[in-house]
Amino acid sequence: MEIRHGFMDVEGVQVFYRETGPADGVPVLLLHGFPSASHQYRRLMETLGDRHRLIAPDYPGFGHTRTPDGFRYSFERLADVIGGFVERAGLGRFVLYAFDFGGPVGFRLARRHPEWISALIVQNANAYTEGLSETAWQTVHARAEDLHDLFTLPVTRGQYETGATDPSLIAPDGWTLDQHFLDLPGRKEAQLALALDYRSNLELYPAWQEWLREHRPPTLVLWGRGDAIFLEPGAHAYTRDVPEAEVHVWDTGHFALEEKLPEIAPVISAFLERLPRDAPGEAVA
Repeated sequence: MEIRHGFMDVEGVQVFYRETGPADGVPVLLLHGFPSASHQYRRLMETLGDRHRLIAPDYPGFGHTRTPDGFRYSFERLADVIGGFVERAGLGRFVLYAFDFGGPVGFRLARRHPEWISALIVQNANAYTEGLSETAWQTVHARAEDLHDLFTLPVTRGQYETGATDPSLIAPDGWTLDQHFLDLPGRKEAQLALALDYRSNLELYPAWQEWLREHRPPTLVLWGRGDAIFLEPGAHAYTRDVPEAEVHVWDTGHFALEEKLPEIAPVISAFLERLPRDAPGEAVA
């Protein structure tokens, strides 16, 4: 399955994106996590791209996306840029796939534009305090000088392998490429700004939960129970506000697709195929 890629200008930010699948299909916007980028979805796109239209952009400060000098990194600004990308791409209504940082970015988009969201897929992305580990709380309240080790190779690799049933099944490509991007000039400063801004997401949890209660989108929750940061209770908490949410938990870690793609991809495909068919947006140019 061919994966197309390109850049789209959004207010001076050159947003890199990958796309695959039929141009007239209902779009699925794949929002990546830390410290990765759209490349984390390559295998999922190869697996599902013959049936579903999948679009994965890189945020500012991640992957191949290029930002102008003076860009100020915050989760609000990431949402601004990805919102602009959605509009420029003409996606119309789409399925939001939110993983890790994709939660804070995606829920901001959902609150700003509820009319955009036809369904929600959540993978190890927290919107409830009961899903936060002690390590997560320490990170949220850390000072800048406490966070520099967060961007080192052992930590990057550990995010992939911690909690996995069989780490040998996880190819090194993901964490190796993530570290390459982290080591580029200016990237650690960008990531530090976002890490210090992460506490703003916790302040918005009640608003995100209110959005879920009000709109109750068709929701699929996917989780690796070995995630050391976002714990399994965070997966089940979604059913408090969306009782019909479908929840699946696997014995793996944070980057669940790396080890359990053969098990998870059919669940995603079946969920997408059950959704009502909205009129698709325009194809990404």
